Amino acid sequence: VQLQAFGGGLVQDGGSLRLSCAASGRTFSSYAMGWFRQAPGKEREFVASVSWSGGSTHYADSVKGRFTISRDNAKNTVYLQMNSLKPEDTAVYYCAADFVTSDGSSWAPIYDYWGQGTEVTVSS
Repeated sequence: VQLQAFGGGLVQDGGSLRLSCAASGRTFSSYAMGWFRQAPGKEREFVASVSWSGGSTHYADSVKGRFTISRDNAKNTVYLQMNSLKPEDTAVYYCAADFVTSDGSSWAPIYDYWGQGTEVTVSS
């Protein structure tokens, strides 16, 4: 599986961005997907996950109500819509493929494949 994340950039406090992650190599609708992020000097943390069908989603408390994860299996793409961005959302965002769970785990070691990351910077 190859994952390509894009859509990051510089945005002001309170702004919005939509990240995309294009997948190839295996049947996209057969596995869950997740987004993680890593800020400078910090460990990688879970952001959101979506089940293989898109019917089930999970979010970290820090982004709940502001971020929305979704997927389009016809386009082999998962999205992360980020609204009301805050400076503390600044990080490199990674998409990842979960072949183990059905809903997408919040535990990074579960994920088998990772994208290269896309950088999000929120200025105050």
